[in-house]
Amino acid sequence: MDQQHTETFRGVEAATGEPLELAFPAQSAADVAPVCKAAGAAFDAYRATSSEARAAFLEAIGDEIMALGDPLLKRAELESGLPAARLTGERGRTVGQLRLFADLVRSDRWRGVRIDPALPDREPLPRPDLRLRMIPLGPVAVFGASNFPLAFSTAGGDTASALAAGCPVVVKGHPAHPGTDSMVAGAIARAAEKTGMPTGVFGHVMGTGNELGAALVRDPNIAAVGFTGSRAGGLALAAIAQEREVPIPVYAEMSSVNPVVLLPGALSENAAALGAAFVGSLTMGAGQFCTNPGLVIAVDSPDLRAFEAAAAEVVAGAAGQVMLTSGIREAYQAGVARLEAAAPVELLATGGDSLACQATARLFAVTGRAVADVPELLDEVFGASSLIVRCEDADELQSVLAGLEGQLTATLHLSASDHAQAASLLPILERKCGRILVNGWPTGVEVAHAMVHGGPFPATIDGRTTSVGTLAIERFLRPVSYQNMPADLLPPELHDDAGVPRLVDGKLA
Repeated sequence: MDQQHTETFRGVEAATGEPLELAFPAQSAADVAPVCKAAGAAFDAYRATSSEARAAFLEAIGDEIMALGDPLLKRAELESGLPAARLTGERGRTVGQLRLFADLVRSDRWRGVRIDPALPDREPLPRPDLRLRMIPLGPVAVFGASNFPLAFSTAGGDTASALAAGCPVVVKGHPAHPGTDSMVAGAIARAAEKTGMPTGVFGHVMGTGNELGAALVRDPNIAAVGFTGSRAGGLALAAIAQEREVPIPVYAEMSSVNPVVLLPGALSENAAALGAAFVGSLTMGAGQFCTNPGLVIAVDSPDLRAFEAAAAEVVAGAAGQVMLTSGIREAYQAGVARLEAAAPVELLATGGDSLACQATARLFAVTGRAVADVPELLDEVFGASSLIVRCEDADELQSVLAGLEGQLTATLHLSASDHAQAASLLPILERKCGRILVNGWPTGVEVAHAMVHGGPFPATIDGRTTSVGTLAIERFLRPVSYQNMPADLLPPELHDDAGVPRLVDGKLA
């Protein structure tokens, strides 16, 4: 980081709103170019590293993060207001996904090798020798997220998957947790040095203005962008990326209300317990999860009202919780005020007392007909607020689901008697979201090979991808095919005896 800056900014203690001691250089758009230039210069050397070297780099990052110890967790707790236990788990997730990608890199499955050997005697025309592999796109800009200061930030999933793909990374640290970001950035830099990675493989810029991020996306060295945040922020970056002389992809996770569908059999068997469990998911982390259950849909019935009563009782007893930043808290308060003022909406419960930097949970209800007339009632309120939609019948429930925007998740609570109705809803849910859960809650995203954390717009800009799980690496790769290439010019993994996973004539070999 350039030490010549005179302008500085400070992190803020989330629980009090007071500035923290350490000051950090407030970098400007002019500071972006040299960092991106270094990333561009490092690209060819980094993408040429062996699978073992790259995997060792990823594992070393995890080791360096763990070596930061409790001071990292304490700083993150101050800057985010998140409890120590949550941050301890998040650190484990951060290190775990680095190691998962290290395993993927060593496996060479990500290379996507396909070989169609020449068929010189084929009639009416011979087939040339064709060999395909995936190669990295180039330097990736990553924007740290406010709600996950570790797992979706400086060394989070976007950084891990881009580095695994062979792409240098430039991170724009989130201004809400500069101390946390700086500590993790230092860990990555030490890991790069210890494992002999090329200079510029990782860069880190920090500041408070939007112009810093805009300059990062505009820089010609940047080949792709990873972003987690608001819809407005993601769309702004996407617009900049498309206005470039050479447009680039922006993989932005943005907005989702994560509908929970309560089917009649499940409600009949377990209404009160479901209501209490739902609020546990709703209020977790002050509702500041991108998979927070902000919408519940069910056919109106005495069992649904029992669910509502149980949920309302738990909400009413829930204490206020610190939100990540004053801006996020103000946006939440504006969102719940909008719902409270809407004529068709019934306020079922409000959480207990809160302090100045805290916010309380809200639970609302509305009819299916009302949301059809006023669809903006279904807009995301980021925080511990949820809206129950009471439908007249199964047809109206299906209609409400069909009218939803794209989502990260959808949840079905069902019993054996609900399977037929659930089957009729699955085609709708498949069109609407990236992950469908049964008899669970959407908060909590497993870092695994089969996980999808993505979905149709506006959940993400590109619903074909995921930001969690090993499939995330594909965002930062592209295919190249080699036709009739002499063997001594072929990339090593395309040699006949390379020993990497491959398809030969369409069959696993």
